[in-house]
Order: sequence, then structure tokens, then C-alpha cells
Amino acid sequence: MARAGTFDNIRVYWLAFIAYWGIVLFGYDTGIAGGVVSQTNFQKHFGMWPNGIQNTAQVTAVSSNVVSVLQAGAFFGALGSAPISSKMGRKWTLVGFTFIFSIGAILTTVASSPTNGLALIYAGRVISGVGIGGISAVSPSFVSECSPKEVRGRITGLFQIMVAIGVMLSYFINFGVSINIVDGPRIWRIPFGFQLVPAGIMLFGLLTVKESPRWLASVDRHDEALANLAYLRRRSTDNLEVLHELAEIEAAIEEEREIRKDLGWKEAFFGKGNFIRFVIAFVIFLLQQWSGQNSVSYYAPQIFASIGFTGNKNSLLASGVVATSLFIFFGVEWIGRRWSLFISAMGMGIMFFIIGALIKTHPPPAASANTVVATIPPASRAMAAMLYIYVVFYSMGWGPLPWGDYVSDIFNTRTRHYGLAVASASQWLWNFVVSHQTLLIEQELRFKFFFMFAAVNIGGMGVFSLLIPETKGRSLEEMDIIFGSISSEKRAADVAKFEHAFEHREDGSTQSQDEKV
Repeated sequence: MARAGTFDNIRVYWLAFIAYWGIVLFGYDTGIAGGVVSQTNFQKHFGMWPNGIQNTAQVTAVSSNVVSVLQAGAFFGALGSAPISSKMGRKWTLVGFTFIFSIGAILTTVASSPTNGLALIYAGRVISGVGIGGISAVSPSFVSECSPKEVRGRITGLFQIMVAIGVMLSYFINFGVSINIVDGPRIWRIPFGFQLVPAGIMLFGLLTVKESPRWLASVDRHDEALANLAYLRRRSTDNLEVLHELAEIEAAIEEEREIRKDLGWKEAFFGKGNFIRFVIAFVIFLLQQWSGQNSVSYYAPQIFASIGFTGNKNSLLASGVVATSLFIFFGVEWIGRRWSLFISAMGMGIMFFIIGALIKTHPPPAASANTVVATIPPASRAMAAMLYIYVVFYSMGWGPLPWGDYVSDIFNTRTRHYGLAVASASQWLWNFVVSHQTLLIEQELRFKFFFMFAAVNIGGMGVFSLLIPETKGRSLEEMDIIFGSISSEKRAADVAKFEHAFEHREDGSTQSQDEKV
């Protein structure tokens, strides 16, 4: 009978903890730039206050550029990660991209000259973006390949929690700098320099973890694959569960090789049962980026100011972290992926319809984030409540699941690096589009802005959730069966063949030892 110790998966949790420090960087870099550029002394130092008057257009352009160049670098870093990960393995690819990110972080930190400092910051952000893009593509794959199916959703779902922690750290550091440092290069050196802390933890932490057994098996390093799998499961190399899992992995890889022999890169997109997986990976992030989460950040100051609150972004973000944590640890393996995504989409859509209707019928009173409204309108209370509930619905489905739990699940070992690269590139592409168009769309549509996102949530994301297959409780090797690449009968026969081969290998090893004795 299988051992069911509490800490059986502790090594997998450690691996996820280390690999996902790169995802803290993902969130941190997403949130840090706007706060740095908004600092008055940063603007003055880099020439955005000619003749003592703020050049608003230049400030807006610089803020947009600092964000855009990171996204551009990330897009290409994500695409470039696929062949590198396939050749070098997951662990050393992450080491390489973390090192690249660190170079970019150093460049942004040391920038100081008023004449070429911005150019150095742009260059550093591009290089950091390449690192972030590669990390965001490879980390989920690495963690998913090492996680047992029983708790894979819980472990890989840590992705969104780490993103939120990274964003929250950026807000707190920007806030601390703004109230404690009035001028000098520390205004941007501290926020940009802090990037090196999680990067350093990840870089050195990766030296303590093992390579993915699935990748090792895919490059015919079978003994290492067995040793690493046994290490991660905290079992011996002759444990039947470990041998069965490795047999399943080797059978899937052998099937892929036979079916797609000599197809090269085309197997990733046109191999049997593969194309639909890439469609899902691309579309799921298109929908996630158009789910309207950016509008929450945009409208939060106005709505919360109308009811006398400040610090609203952090309170919303904290709510998201708590909700995501509860869902990942207690809900994802119970509800499943499909229904979590469906419930999340419907809940977000309903909240947006209500908010849009309230803004139309009961516009919030004009107020700044630093004023307190004496009389709090009931409609404003309702809008604030809807925003918090929206964050909860987002955090129980479309926030954590696309990255950590679904896309990293559905690809087989030989194509997973391509799948995660396409998914990550899609995320960065649509993140770029949405971040540049949100304000323009809001100005044109006003309250209908929320109705548009509500329609996307319910009509797009809700329907999409019902069309994709469930992956809860299924091994990564079973995804080929789910998507029609192989029949369950053929898979069972191939697994039995490899288990039989392992038994003969063990018998041969035992016989050799007996002869020596």
C-alpha cells in the first residue's frame, strides 16, 4: 500500500517555491514602473519638467515606453524559450533567463545621467523583459512536469499567488520610497534594485532543485529520470508507483516519436491532437487579458474615493491574494478546472453588468483619492462591494488557472515548451494591446465599458470554459488520450511494455549483484 505521509510532496513544493520566484518578478516588474515614473523628482531629473513646468505628454510617453519595452522583450523572450528549453532542459534554461533578467535589472538600477539615463532604463527594461518572458514560459512547465497529479492543481496554482505578491511588493516599495525619499537617484534605484533580491533567491535556489524527470526521459537520460522522479516522490528507485509513473512517461514519449517521426517543429502544431491545444493556449490568454481586470485598477480610485477610502488598490490586491490562496489550497482539486473557469467567468460578468448599470443610473460623486465624502451614497457602497466580489471571482478561476493549472497541463512532454512559449507570448501580446487601449476605450464607451467586459466574460469566457476538457486528477501523459493523440488501449499496452522492461532491468541488476557475491 502506498505511503501517504504529510510531507511526501515537500520537495515538489520546494521546487515550485524556487521556480516561482521568477513569477514574483513577473508581478513586481508589472507594477513597479508606473510608480517610479510618477515620482516628481524622477520626472525632473530626466528632463520632463522643462522651465519648471511638467510636460504631461512627455511623462505619459515615458511611462508608456517603460511598460511597453518590458512587454516587447517578454514577448520575444517567451518565444525564444521553446528551443532553448528543449535543448538545455527546464532548470538550466531558468538559470539562464534569470541571469539575463539580472543584467537588465542592474542597468535600470545604475542609470543616473539626465542625458542618457532614460536610454539605459529602456535598455535594461528590454533585457529584463526577455528574462521575464522566458521565465514565465518555462516555470509553469517545470513545476507541472514535476508535480504528481493528485496535487498538481494546488502546486501549479501558486503561480497567481506569486504574481499578486510581486505586484503588492511593488506597490509597498513605491509607497515607502514616495513618503521617505524626497530626491536623488534612490527614488528609482531602490525599486529597480530590489528586483535583484527575488532574482538572486531564484538563481541560487535553482542550484538546489532537480531537473524535470519528463525532460530527462525525452532526451533518453533514463537513469537520471528515474533517480529524479524517485527523489521528488521521496521513494526508492525500485518503488512500484515510481516505476509505473516513469513507464507511463516513457510510453507517451515513445508514442510521440513513432507517430511524429521526422516531422520536426511541425509536430508541435500539426501533430495529431496538438493543434487544438495551441488554439486553447492562445485563446485562453486572449480572453484573460480582455476579462476586464485592468478596468478594476482604473476605476478603483474613483469609486473608493467616493465612499471615503484610500489605499484601495492594495486592499483589492490583498483581497485577491487571500481569495486566490483559499481557492488554490482548498477548491481547485475539488471543483475542477472547467467549472472553476465557468463560475469565475459568470460571476465576473454579473458583477460588471451591475457596476455598469449603477454608474449609468447613479454616477459616483466627483472626488479625489485624498478626500473623504461625508455622505456615502448607497450606490457607491454597492459598487465597492461589487468590485471586491469581482476580485474574488477572478481569483477563483481566470486569475490562477490559465497559467498554472490548465495550459501547463494539456501539452505532452515533447511539445510542452512550445505550448508554454505560445501561451506566454499570447499573454504578453494581449497585455500590451489592452494596456494601450484601455484608457481610450473607457473614454469612448464610459459606463458601457463595463458592459463590454461583461459580454466578454459571459459570452466568451463562460462558453469557452464549457468547451474545453477537464484535466483534474489526470496525469500529464493522459492528455494525449483526452485530445485524441492516442487511444487508451494503445497507451495501456505501451505502459505495460515499459513496466515489463523495468522488471527485466531490475532482475538483471539483481542477478549481476548475486554473481558478484
